[in-house]
Amino acid sequence: MTEAWEAAVEAQIRGAAQRGEFDDLPGMGKPIPGRGMPYDESWWIKSFLEREALPSDLLLPTPLQLRRRIEQVPDEVRDLPTERAVRDVVGQLNAQIVAWLRNPDGPRVAVRPVNVDEVVRRWRAEHSAPSLPTPATDRVTVVRPHRPRRAWWLPWRHRSR
Repeated sequence: MTEAWEAAVEAQIRGAAQRGEFDDLPGMGKPIPGRGMPYDESWWIKSFLEREALPSDLLLPTPLQLRRRIEQVPDEVRDLPTERAVRDVVGQLNAQIVAWLRNPDGPRVAVRPVNVDEVVRRWRAEHSAPSLPTPATDRVTVVRPHRPRRAWWLPWRHRSR
């Protein structure tokens, strides 16, 4: 059955070639892009990203994408018109971070939610008085969850109380 199917496909290809349907294809007579030396296994991914004008960040694992987004928060919120819009952008980012923290995949990279109030405070400072940004004000602080002290160091007789 497989041979009959292959023969039928080959017959259709020969018929199309005889009719001239393959004569004016784009790239005819040119080498296949990415097949030069040295050989790059991911040439088709790179050409797809170039052709579709997609950022190469899409190839990064999720935690690294999130860290890059955290670094870009000051630039992302700088031109937003209202405080509500700033809070929405940071809230959406924090929702993505929390979703990843609940079900992490990829490399183990420390990613923490962004402090919304700190971002809003910096946004207000930029919008109230135009000043030159300093490297210290472009940083985003992250919220560190409070961990209660463990009682493992207590003697066993005091634990039952």
